[in-house]
Amino acid sequence: MPAVTVTPGEIATTTLTVRNDSDIVEAYNLEVVGDCAPWTTVEPARVSLYPGTSETVTLRLAPPRSPEIRAGEKPLGVRVLPTEHPESVRVPETTVHIEAFHELKTELVPRRRRGWLRGRYKLAVRNQGNTPVEVGFTPGQAGEELAFAFTPAQPKLEPGESTEVGLRVRTAKPVWFGAPVVWPFTVGTAEPGERDEEQPRWDEPAARPPLDAEFVQIPVFPRWLLILLAALLALLLAWFALVRPVVKSAAKEAAEEAVQPRPTPAGEQSPGAETGGGPGSKPGGKESGAPAGSGGGGDGASGEEGVTGTSGQHSETIDVQLAAGETKSRSYKVPEDSVFGVTDAVVANFQGDEGVLTFSFGDRKITTIALETFRNQDYHWVTPIKIAENDSVTISVTCAKPGTPATGRQAQGCHEVLNVSGILSSTKQ
Repeated sequence: MPAVTVTPGEIATTTLTVRNDSDIVEAYNLEVVGDCAPWTTVEPARVSLYPGTSETVTLRLAPPRSPEIRAGEKPLGVRVLPTEHPESVRVPETTVHIEAFHELKTELVPRRRRGWLRGRYKLAVRNQGNTPVEVGFTPGQAGEELAFAFTPAQPKLEPGESTEVGLRVRTAKPVWFGAPVVWPFTVGTAEPGERDEEQPRWDEPAARPPLDAEFVQIPVFPRWLLILLAALLALLLAWFALVRPVVKSAAKEAAEEAVQPRPTPAGEQSPGAETGGGPGSKPGGKESGAPAGSGGGGDGASGEEGVTGTSGQHSETIDVQLAAGETKSRSYKVPEDSVFGVTDAVVANFQGDEGVLTFSFGDRKITTIALETFRNQDYHWVTPIKIAENDSVTISVTCAKPGTPATGRQAQGCHEVLNVSGILSSTKQ
């Protein structure tokens, strides 16, 4: 049986001659065995021969065009089994030479990418030939605005093997304003042919057209941002040209009106007026109003019922220092014959301690706050909060964890400060 050469995807034939050397009529069953059996047939598969006669059968080889049919030489055998004398079975063999074929399947995703300076693509490559190959890539562009980089640059693939190649496309200059710029390009693949050790060359991929793709370079500053900046600039100019002068003029008029002297109601004496010298005054009487503690309208009186003495601004600071895990309270007691009208309170947690702080005015609890939620907290009241005589401003602190001040070292204990300010008035008749 002669040797045969076949290309995957095509058909080749060879022949086998079967001869009956026995002295009886014999039937022979023919069956292909070996690696070539799945895609080889024998025609006819059964022959009957008289003694001393022979017949030639045809073997048809049709290997599929698949990476599984590797290039090279494979043995081909045919089992010849006599019906009457099965012990006389024979298996003649020959060699099948499978020729190599090259086929690459490539896919580029995505075909369109947007970016300021660079875009990244994925190139899927599969070797559908029956021999190992080393794949090369050839980018193409009408100009020289783009630079290309493949990772890996020349992957090696066995038959049926796939790989993913990263492609990075980069432009040299950014587009600052305007519309996006579209840069079309192509990516071609090539398989290595016969190489010299000194001068490698590549087969031309004539049957494999290049892949088309685009890189869309978007501007750094989009059009809507320019419109927004123009609108903001127009508003700013309108403010300085139109609105600001009107606001400034209205504020000036309000300030002038606030400082104008108000008329004194009939029957009342303006502040600072002299009381001496009138009818019924005693010789040698004192000037400048009633003495301190009297019911006269002295300077700084609160004006509240029962508060007839002098009044003035007053501030108290309560400082609390304690160790971790402790709870400690500190107070300020309002003096006798006085009332303290608190208008402002400031709590300072300058170390960033953790824990709970509560401060109260007399029996009235003002607030309870977690130390870790603030560093400085202030409170203001339009109507003063009155604290009667012998009542206290109290601050109570529970230290959970000392904080870290600006020095960078954790403090040994917690340290909180409460400052209250307002008007301290005398209630003495």
